[in-house]
Amino acid sequence: MDISEIVRRSGVPASTLRYYGEKGLITPVSEQGARRRYAPEVLDQLALIALGQSAGFALDEIQTMLLPNGEPSIDRQLLSSKADDIDRTILRLRAISRGLRHAAACPSPKHAECPSFQKLLKSATRGKKDAPPMRISPLRPEFGHAGPTVTATRDRFGR
Repeated sequence: MDISEIVRRSGVPASTLRYYGEKGLITPVSEQGARRRYAPEVLDQLALIALGQSAGFALDEIQTMLLPNGEPSIDRQLLSSKADDIDRTILRLRAISRGLRHAAACPSPKHAECPSFQKLLKSATRGKKDAPPMRISPLRPEFGHAGPTVTATRDRFGR
């Protein structure tokens, strides 16, 4: 297939296809003049690359999961580790979302007086990588108002 056909069918720009070729992620079967030609299987390779990128893998990591002939060679441990990272990110983002929603609806006259908001601020000032995911607990009337509170906890791996 001509490079223009690959661009049309995959939505990947020609410049990106050339870059992937330079990185060794895909390989043209021939170059006729200025136009590269690819095997139809390159569409599957591009889909795998897109999936890997959407999961947060770097191109170098994706490259290790492709054999020289373009066949996938998936590192299951690497996938499991990435899934754990995504799970931790989801927990952290959910907690941040709940904290922001609490701050938006908090009945305290000033956010500085709200213990829940203060915990959210303290969690945000820790390093993103080092901060444990925040958990939101339900109503806490002992703080003088109804609303969730943000607490930092460690995940099941002690991080």
